[in-house]
Formats: sequence, C-alpha cells, structure tokens
Amino acid sequence: MTLLLVLPIIIPLATAIVELLAQRSRAAQRWISLAGAAALLAAALRLLAEVDRHGIQTVQAGNWPAPFGITLVADRFSALMLTLAGIIGLAVALYSLTSIDLSRERLGYHVLYHFLLMGVCGAFLTGDLFNLYVWFEVLLMASFVLLALGGERGQLEGAIKYVTLNLVASALFLAALGILYGMAGTLNMADLARKFSVVVEPQPHGLVTALAMLFLMAFGIKAAVFPLFFWLPASYHTPPVAVSALFAGLLTKVGAYALIRVFTLIFVQDVGYTHVLLLIVAGLTMVTGVLGAVAQNEMRRLLSFHIISQIGYIIMGLGLFTPLALASAVFFTFHVSVAKSALFLVSGVVGRLQGTFDLKKLGGLYRARPALALLFLIPALSLAGLPPLSGFFAKLGLLQAGLAQSQYGIVAVALGVSLLTLFSMMKIWNEAFWKPAALLPPTVAEGADVMLQSWLTPVALLAALSLLLGLGAGPAFGLALRAGAELMDPLAYVEAVFGGVP
Repeated sequence: MTLLLVLPIIIPLATAIVELLAQRSRAAQRWISLAGAAALLAAALRLLAEVDRHGIQTVQAGNWPAPFGITLVADRFSALMLTLAGIIGLAVALYSLTSIDLSRERLGYHVLYHFLLMGVCGAFLTGDLFNLYVWFEVLLMASFVLLALGGERGQLEGAIKYVTLNLVASALFLAALGILYGMAGTLNMADLARKFSVVVEPQPHGLVTALAMLFLMAFGIKAAVFPLFFWLPASYHTPPVAVSALFAGLLTKVGAYALIRVFTLIFVQDVGYTHVLLLIVAGLTMVTGVLGAVAQNEMRRLLSFHIISQIGYIIMGLGLFTPLALASAVFFTFHVSVAKSALFLVSGVVGRLQGTFDLKKLGGLYRARPALALLFLIPALSLAGLPPLSGFFAKLGLLQAGLAQSQYGIVAVALGVSLLTLFSMMKIWNEAFWKPAALLPPTVAEGADVMLQSWLTPVALLAALSLLLGLGAGPAFGLALRAGAELMDPLAYVEAVFGGVP
C-alpha cells in the first residue's frame, strides 16, 4: 500500500526524468509522455478502488510518526481528484501528440507537463499544509513556464498576470502558515484538526476565524473566486489549446480542493460566519463568471470565464456544509473538469479548421463537421445542467442541499446562472456551428483533416465520460456521497493519520 500511495507522485516524476534523457527524439518524447499519463491514470484508479474498499490510507515517510514526519493521505476525495488528474492528463497528452509544435517540444513541453502533473498529485495527497505549499510552488513553476512557452506577446502578457497574482497568493499562504504554526505548533492537517477541536483543545474563535480568512484569500486566488479571479480570463486563452485544457481541468480545482480540505477539516469552529461567507462568495463567483462569459465573442475567453462561474458551484457545496452538499461539490468538480477540458479541446479543433477563435468569423461547422458538433454539444449541455447529462445530477444535488437548509437565495442564483450558461453555450453553437459558413483561406483549410482524427479522439473520450457520468449517475454519485460523508467526519481522517488514536 505504501508504494501505491506514492505512485501518483513517482510516476510523473520518473516520466519527466526519462523525457529529459530522450530530449533528442521528438517521437520518443511524445510516446513516453503518453505512457506516463496512462500509468498515472492506472495507479490513480487502483488507489481509488483500495480507498473505497478499505477506507483512508496513509503513509508516514521514513517511518516518522505523525505529526513529526511527512504524511501522505488518500481518502475518497483525494483519490477521486487523483483519478481526475489521471483522466485529464491522459486526454491532453493524447491531444498533445500532434497539436504541440516542434519548437515548444524542443523547449521541454513534455517535461514540464509531467512536472505539473506531479505537483497536482502531490497537492492532492499531502497531509501537511507546508508540503501543500511546496506542491503549490512546484505546479506554479511548471504552469508558468508552460503558459509562457513559445514567447508570443499574448502569452507573455498573460503569464505575467498569472504568475504575479499567484505569487501574491503564495505569499499570503506562507504568512498564514507562519501564524498557524505559531498558534498550534504543527502544520499536520490531522493534528491541526485535533488541536482546533473545541472538544480536545479549544482555540480562540476570533483569531482562528481571522486566520481562516487569510487561507480563504490565499486559496481563493488559486481557485479564482470572486473578487480574486481577474488573472484567469487574462491568461488561460493565451497558450496552446492543450495547455489551456490542462489548466481548465486541473489548476483551479487544486485551489478548490484546498478550500474544501481546510474548511471541512480545520476551520469548522465558526461555521455560522465562515461558511455563510463562502456561500456569498460562491454566489458572486457564479454571477460574475457567467456574465463575463455572456459578453465574450472569443471562444476561448468565453470558456475561460465559465471556469470562474463553475468554481462558484463547488464553493456553494462547501458553504452549505452538509454531506449531500459536499458530495454534490465533489461530483460537480469531477463533472465540470471533464466537460471543461473537452470544450477547450473542441475549441482547438475549431481554431485549426477555421483559423480563428472569433465567433463572429466562424460558421458552418454543423454541416461540415457533424461529429465535431456532437462532441461540442455533449459537454456544453452537461455544463448547462441539462438531463440526463452529469451536470444535471451535480446541480440537482446542490439545489436539494440548498433547499433543505432554506438557502433560497443561493438556489435562485444557481438556477439563474444555469440558464445563462445554457445561453452562452447556445451562443457558441449558433455562431460557430449553426450559421452559414464563412469563406476560409486555403492555407487554413489545407491539411486540416490530417490531424483531425487524432485531435477528436481525446475529445470523444472525454465526451463519452461526461455522458457516462450522467447515465451512470447512481454508482458515481454513490461514491461522491461516501466521499462527502467522509469529509463531514474529521475524526476518521485524524484516526487514520494517527493509527487509530483520536
């Protein structure tokens, strides 16, 4: 079990090292990258099965007992997030085989890709807040270079905004860690949950709540919640589409994961304040994100604003803070990451076929490329929450949880944002697929079919998974319910880390 728990970190690290050794062969790098991504998914699925069958799994590095050593923890939530990282990683690696140009490959695209996956997996597995900071920095460095790789003007502008705001978040995070360590004498999350428990060792609520707000700001920037989101739509549309799809599927979800982890495990002393504030932030995030999306006429910028909007639904589940709400947030995170990555990959195919992402200049794709139109519709309608797709069940769970607590305001916001999401998806449909085709320059259309099949394969896989999550919502949501119940029971996490000693 020790090996299984560390494999999601070791596999991308080993893949990146092998990529460095094979840097003279572009073909070898591509297939090593694909094999590493497939191995990561296989390891994540195996770990998820073990955790679901046998409960929370832990490893203490060097056999140092908690809280003194480095702790890795896999509960159902983190195992699901690792599986998500494996799925998105494999789909984008497959898309990258023919979509990434040779110059970026020579500059280390595949190496950076797997270092990013390593940072993401490390963040999901760590049981220590300082190591969470370390993994954040690993993925920040890799993502910054991926964002700027190629040196185009738009990329560099977006990369500067991205790294500046994320460095601010890192500084806030580090300051919060220093204050927290001064208060509790530990940064092990299970030990913090025990020390911050009002039953075991009560802490002053005012100071703990102020510290919680500092963590909310740090993780909120990384998750792109209101009003800390403005760096995202300025940067996510600038790199190659494969990079945008990877970022859309994983990076903001790491911030959302961190928020869920600390606000279910550690900062639960003043739920009447902190989690109500989270609900307000969730509503504002949903509204500002979807309004920004509706106003866009560039396909990738529109999808970038929707990343913000959909994060609001995840934070809504955290703010409601019930087993059903947390389960729905977990299920929603999985669903939206798959759907959003698929939509970004579709935008790449559209841009390749018609030479632009400007919706006003697109058209005719429904008649010319019906398969592409279908592959757009499945994740797009899922994102809007139409049955029987996965987005419907994710939003239904959130709405039921909100109604059960008489939180009618956030329920109304969620419903209204869903309608506007559908409107913006239909805007893409009408402009890019349904209206008559625009004349294409021969240089753009020439050779478009050569790579089309290889680009559509990962899109089809993600669309099929989105459809499967809806049609098979019973078992999938059942797993999310078990994860939600686990998140509501910090004692189980603490006992797992300390070997059964509460």
